Amino acid sequence: MKAAVWHGAKDVRIEKIELKPLEADEVRVKVAYAGICGSDLHEYQEGPVMIPAAFPDPLTNRQAPLVLGHEFSGIVDEVGADVTGFKPGDHIAVNPVITKNESADDVDVYDGYSFIGLNTDGGFAAYAKVPELNLYHLPEGFPLKEAAVIEPAAVAVQATKEGGLKVGQSVVIFGAGPIGAMLAAVARAVGAAKIVVVDLAEERLAIARKMGATDTVNASHVLNIRDAVRDILPEGADVSFEVAGVQQTFDEGVQSTKPRGSFVIVSIVAHPLSLDVRQLMNSGVRIATSIAYSRETFQQTIDLVVSGQIDVNDIFTSEIRLNDLVHKGIVALMDDKHQEKIIVNLTKEK
Repeated sequence: MKAAVWHGAKDVRIEKIELKPLEADEVRVKVAYAGICGSDLHEYQEGPVMIPAAFPDPLTNRQAPLVLGHEFSGIVDEVGADVTGFKPGDHIAVNPVITKNESADDVDVYDGYSFIGLNTDGGFAAYAKVPELNLYHLPEGFPLKEAAVIEPAAVAVQATKEGGLKVGQSVVIFGAGPIGAMLAAVARAVGAAKIVVVDLAEERLAIARKMGATDTVNASHVLNIRDAVRDILPEGADVSFEVAGVQQTFDEGVQSTKPRGSFVIVSIVAHPLSLDVRQLMNSGVRIATSIAYSRETFQQTIDLVVSGQIDVNDIFTSEIRLNDLVHKGIVALMDDKHQEKIIVNLTKEK
């Protein structure tokens, strides 16, 4: 079968590989759609970031070269001998997080985690092997294209939980990429009164407004971002989300949060950032971090998306085939700010 295989930075190849035999607890999924994530861009630009290149991953015992793709949906094709909860033909969403499963659900991911599509073979392929524990049922009539972005939606749902966001509160989101736009949608579903999104790209800010932002700030059009946010939220935001992963937005996020408010770091930070602890102490701003999601959060996200309480359709800007993943997918997302979420359609791949 064809697959997109990461061999190194700037070296992702569409090549033919053999799908390994199923383990007893695994399901073979015929992949329908797979989304390109910012993590995939990081691995392409400057990897390995999360991909195990020098040594096997401790949870998956795999190392590069690996098939990318951790945002995907599909249909069950075959089940292992011990699988009881799924059968061929079932429509499924994939939770790509692999953990030890030795801790309570809300702390399990922080006890060590790996990702399907980063630490073992993923969904940029005709078929993918997935442990039964990582699969979730979908209504048969629910669009599998929308199901492929349940994973980034779950990142946003978990982040709002970590920030303690409540009905009627105010939000500022730094970064209008896919996670930032999803955060706007989730904040609207939660019932936030004001949702401000900050970004440099007007095209992405327009998508954020469709997804739920009440106000946007184009950072390239203002002299001082903090002042621009404070013009909208004079007291600052109850909860701020940093989704850009750079020093400037980290600093501005703290400054835009009201005293005793919450500042949530959601981005995958590729390089160390500095922290002014005195500024935090003087304002009483609480810092939280959010990586991935609990199993409960993933199921809750499915329920929210399937019911329409979170509408993910505006996130899609392009649909491509697997052969075009690098140039029309990864490179396009790096170079073209009109792009938000590029989805790979594998339903017609040979």
